[in-house]
Amino acid sequence: MDAAATQDKAARFEVDYQTNPSRYRHWRLEFGGPVATLVMDVNEEAPLRPGYKLKLNSYDLGVDIELADALDRIRFEHPETRTVVLTSAKSRVFCSGANIYMLGSSTHAWKVNFCKFTNETRNGIEDSSRHSGLKFLAALNGTTAGGGYELALACDEIALVDDRNSAVSLPELPLLGVLPGTGGLTRVTDKRKVRRDIADLFCTTPDGVKGQRAKDWGLVDAVVKTQQFSDYVKSRARELAAQSDRPAQTPGVALTPLDRVVDVAGRHYKFVDVQTDAAARTATFTIRAPESQAPQTVEEALAAGANWWPLQMARELDDAILSLRTNDLEWGLWIFKTVGNADIVLATDRFLAEHADHWFVRETIGKLRRTLARLDVTSRSIFAVIEPGSCFAGTLFELALAADRIYMLDVTEGETASVALSAMNFGPLPMVNHLPRIAARFYGDEAAIEALRRRAGEKIAPSAAVEAGIVTAAPDELDWEDELRLAIESRASLSPDALTGLEANLRFGLPETMETRVFGRLSAWQNWIFNRPNAIGENGALKVYGTGAPVKFGWERV
Repeated sequence: MDAAATQDKAARFEVDYQTNPSRYRHWRLEFGGPVATLVMDVNEEAPLRPGYKLKLNSYDLGVDIELADALDRIRFEHPETRTVVLTSAKSRVFCSGANIYMLGSSTHAWKVNFCKFTNETRNGIEDSSRHSGLKFLAALNGTTAGGGYELALACDEIALVDDRNSAVSLPELPLLGVLPGTGGLTRVTDKRKVRRDIADLFCTTPDGVKGQRAKDWGLVDAVVKTQQFSDYVKSRARELAAQSDRPAQTPGVALTPLDRVVDVAGRHYKFVDVQTDAAARTATFTIRAPESQAPQTVEEALAAGANWWPLQMARELDDAILSLRTNDLEWGLWIFKTVGNADIVLATDRFLAEHADHWFVRETIGKLRRTLARLDVTSRSIFAVIEPGSCFAGTLFELALAADRIYMLDVTEGETASVALSAMNFGPLPMVNHLPRIAARFYGDEAAIEALRRRAGEKIAPSAAVEAGIVTAAPDELDWEDELRLAIESRASLSPDALTGLEANLRFGLPETMETRVFGRLSAWQNWIFNRPNAIGENGALKVYGTGAPVKFGWERV
């Protein structure tokens, strides 16, 4: 928590998503040529909140915040890394999953937000494998259960030690009365192609599966005897590294701490400002365009480092999204505004597109992609408000495309509002369904999408934007204030639970992907199960686990 935080904020527990390796309590980062090793060594006496111990490499949100930070350090500060090995420092245990006592004592909102962030971190591993030339090898040197196995599932390959004891399992249903909440069910079927009946058997067997059977069922890629395990991991990591195009000997870019202030009015950064309104239950994000021209060379971008606008803005926005999503549940409507010079944003986008193969530019695009994807799965209503002086152009127009509605002021005299598209709107920054937001907006209508592609770089006025279907409404100055006020007040009066369901359905139309199925199950099935007495009632499985008291289920099927 920042020193500038107000006393009312300090009076309640707040999560800070910013950290660095010097502050890690649960992970070690080790580097050796093209291979980095992420060693999980959870300090059981250092939970994020008091009230439980993180035994057996179990994790809570604090453990995952460090993991997310470590992954970004690898991406940006160590471009020589081509393979990441995830393993454990504990004897005979890789990871026992999410800490059950933490879950049992948490509010419903905490459980769901915890699962969501954990999912996004796992998705980020797969995103880097898909886009960044990083490969991930899970070296399971001991028993691996629940969320621990789900972390392994996010990797490209899984190696399990064959010591007659170590097993992989998803025991959430038989032991806790809930589902594998960080993508376990979905990755077992969609990613590893485990047959339905085998997956059913696996997910209802609390002791899990070990040895050759784990490989035969497709749950792991290799089963290796204890004596050969270390050599196998080293050899396979080098083989995976040979497939990468990341540079071998290039200095990285240090991710310096964000400069931010938190006060009673909101959260404030250089390029991102969030103003909160308690009475209206809104948070207004204002994103600033770059203040100087786009770099002419990659060397100039590298010299700017973490202060390069697209990277700094993405990091600031990421921190703001995560902080409000976890700490400020009452701000149910997020309103996005932008200010600045659209020409500079469009020039920056051209630079990103032209140099997308360079490792630093590629990683910056990746940070933008993953940050914007958080908006799509955030349980908040989102409006974009476009006025004269706005800068919804290219990458910043993605903020509008992520919104549930886009309002644009149409003035008859003086400075007018406009929007503009760039190459960044047509592929590099997709949603978690792998579709550009433009494509999702028009349900894959290629003619409409191509017509907009031809207008890239053009400043599109309000009436033309309405006609093109890229804004919701463009009231004139006589109706603007009343229409916007009524829209905001109406949204704030609706059921937050029903809105979450509505938005999750409407934001992801057409094709399903593994990622949308993960978040869909989290939003609907797991959300519902977390509220049921069989899980969290007085005698529910999640509540009585470890106490010796028997579980008492209600046997009706709903």
